[in-house]
Amino acid sequence: MRLMGLQAIYPKPRLSIGGKGHKIYPYLLRGLRIDHADQVWCSDITYIRLAHGFVYLVAVMDWYSRFVLSWRLSNTMDAEFCLDALGEALDHSKPEIFNTDQGSQFTSEDHTGLLKDAGIKISMDGRGRAFDNIMIERLWRSLKYQDIYIKDYQTIMELSAGLDDYFQFYNHERPHQSLSDKTPAMIYYGYEYKKTA
Repeated sequence: MRLMGLQAIYPKPRLSIGGKGHKIYPYLLRGLRIDHADQVWCSDITYIRLAHGFVYLVAVMDWYSRFVLSWRLSNTMDAEFCLDALGEALDHSKPEIFNTDQGSQFTSEDHTGLLKDAGIKISMDGRGRAFDNIMIERLWRSLKYQDIYIKDYQTIMELSAGLDDYFQFYNHERPHQSLSDKTPAMIYYGYEYKKTA
């Protein structure tokens, strides 16, 4: 299809649509040396196809360690599930900078207000610049190729249980070459995870 210039005509999900009147913040990570946990967190939304439509997944991740602090699923694109994920992550700790794209969920006053109230600097990718948030884009690629596409979840309940297992594995058991073959938890918390029977 690519060779012949053909494209499918189904509507593709558009996940980074800005909200009318929402403030856009500058990108703060260009040239920044990220060298410790809780310096920069990032968040993004991806979609997952199930048997009867799409669901949306948001995750909050520590940039330095790649540790996934929280995640939520939703069958709508409202901001509530992003706020829930952010709130849970902030129960763990607090970053100096929080980076997202310019989607309306992240530019909403509720989301930016929560960050400002906590004294966190807000950073947003440039329009159409997925590489500005490359760490979470890599997470989506790993998740989809190592779990979602293989398991072909049919229901939200199956997917939720599968994501629980995957993120536990990703954080605590899967070594990352970029982390000198340590797990995200070993870098974020500074300890080795011991799996219990």
